[in-house]
Amino acid sequence: MKKTLTINLAGLVFHIDEDAYNKLKEYLENIESHISDENESREIIRDVEARIAEILTNKKKDNRQVVTLSDIDGIITVMGQPNDFAGDKEEEEKASHTFTQRNYRRMYRDPDHRIIGGVCSGLGAYWSIDPSLIRIVFIVLAIVGMAGILIYLILWIVLPEARTVAQKLEMRGEPVNVSSIRDFIKNEYNNVKNSMHFNYKTN
Repeated sequence: MKKTLTINLAGLVFHIDEDAYNKLKEYLENIESHISDENESREIIRDVEARIAEILTNKKKDNRQVVTLSDIDGIITVMGQPNDFAGDKEEEEKASHTFTQRNYRRMYRDPDHRIIGGVCSGLGAYWSIDPSLIRIVFIVLAIVGMAGILIYLILWIVLPEARTVAQKLEMRGEPVNVSSIRDFIKNEYNNVKNSMHFNYKTN
């Protein structure tokens, strides 16, 4: 008989056995200690926890109510270790791809680069092409017979918006692990900082 604990992870409640809890706690503390000197550390931890919560939620669909040690081992294999930050990127991505191949790339609307609804920018990220080309196709279709407008509206309704870091990485076909989440947030932070610096200079 094992003791079962209740935890709140990214706003979601999970039942987890004691061994799994201790390993997950140690894992998150290890990540936090590796990034404690970075400005974006709090946001990185928050998004890592959100990704773990997403994986655990998917596992709950198998009608298993308690998170076990094997579940946490699988998550750590997918997410990678903090020391991967300075490790072999190729091996890390290969390992992540092996365990997440079915969900490696997903189609979303891109809210960060949208002009109207983010459909074209999302499709561009998904297919790794310039969204301007997709916009031109939709405009031509709209001029020819209104088909472009209808298709765009359908995709706007059907496609979810990429809100989380994990979703934005999936939209680009990138592995969702600790290293990629950290790199994404650092790049976003630097982009905002550079933009503010540019605006300050021009003013």
